[in-house]
Amino acid sequence: MNFQDELAKRTEETEKVIRSFLPAEAGFAGTMAQAMNYSMLAGGKRLRPMLIRETYRLFDGKEEVVKPFMAGMEMIHTHSLIHDDLPALDDDDYRRGRLTTHKVYGEAMGVLSGVALLNYAYETMFQAFALTKEQDRVIHALRVVSQKTGIHGMLGGQSVDVENDGKPLEKEMLDYIYRNKTSALIEASMMTGAILAGANEQEVSAVEKAAGNIGLAFQIQDDILDVTSTAEELGKPVHSDEKNNKVTYVTLFGTEKAAEQVEELSEKAIDLLKSLNKNNEFLYLLIEKLINRRK
Repeated sequence: MNFQDELAKRTEETEKVIRSFLPAEAGFAGTMAQAMNYSMLAGGKRLRPMLIRETYRLFDGKEEVVKPFMAGMEMIHTHSLIHDDLPALDDDDYRRGRLTTHKVYGEAMGVLSGVALLNYAYETMFQAFALTKEQDRVIHALRVVSQKTGIHGMLGGQSVDVENDGKPLEKEMLDYIYRNKTSALIEASMMTGAILAGANEQEVSAVEKAAGNIGLAFQIQDDILDVTSTAEELGKPVHSDEKNNKVTYVTLFGTEKAAEQVEELSEKAIDLLKSLNKNNEFLYLLIEKLINRRK
C-alpha cells in the first residue's frame, strides 16, 4: 500500500462527505452559515471523520450510515476550534493557515457560529436514521457522541483547562484535561464507527481504550510541535503554550520524555486494535503517521 496516495484519496472522499452536509448560505441567517462554512472549509487533517469511517471498515461496515456522523463529528470539532480561538480563550489570529473566524466575522458571530455548528452537528447526525434499518445502533452512537462532547467529555475538559489557565498543574489534572478536551472526540469517533458496524460491547470497549491512548498521544505531540515546529509548518502560531503560561507535557517532562510517552501510547493503541483480530492496514498506518506528525 502506498500510504500517501491512499491518504490523499480518502481525505478527498471525506472532504466530499463533509461538504455535502454543510448549510446553505441563504436567507436572513446567511451570514452565520457563511461563518460556519468558512471554518468548516478551512482544511485540516479531517482525522475524526476519517477515524469513524476506517473503524467502521475495520468491523466490515458497508452502509452509508457513517456519512452523517462523519460530517457531524467534524462540525463538533470545528466548533471547538472556533471557540478556542476567541479572545476570551486562546485569542489566536490564525488557524489552519488563515485568519480565525472571529477575526473575519467578528467576535459575536464567532461565538454564534460555533454554537450553531455544535447544534447543526446533531441535526446532521439525525439523518443517519434514514440510512439504515439498525436504528438501535444509531441511537447508541448518538448517545456516545453526546456524552463525549459534553460536561463529561470535551467541554468538561475545556472548562477545567480554562479554569486553570496559567496555574501550575500536576500530571493527574493535565491528563484529565487532555483525555477530555482531546481524547474524548477521538474516542467518540472510533466508537461510533465500531457501533454502527455492529461491534459487540467488548470490542467497543477495546476501541475506546485504544482511542483514548491515541488522543493523549496526539495532544502530547501537539505540545512537542508547539516548541519544535514553525508557524509555516503548523498553520497556526507556535510557542502559544509558553505565551499563555500553559503547563504541558513538555513543560512537565521535557521534549525527550514527552516523545517517549507518545511512542508508548501509540504502541499500546495499535496493540489493542490488533488484538481484535480485525484488519485495516490503512487505519494502523494512519494512527502511526498522525501521532508522529510534523504539523
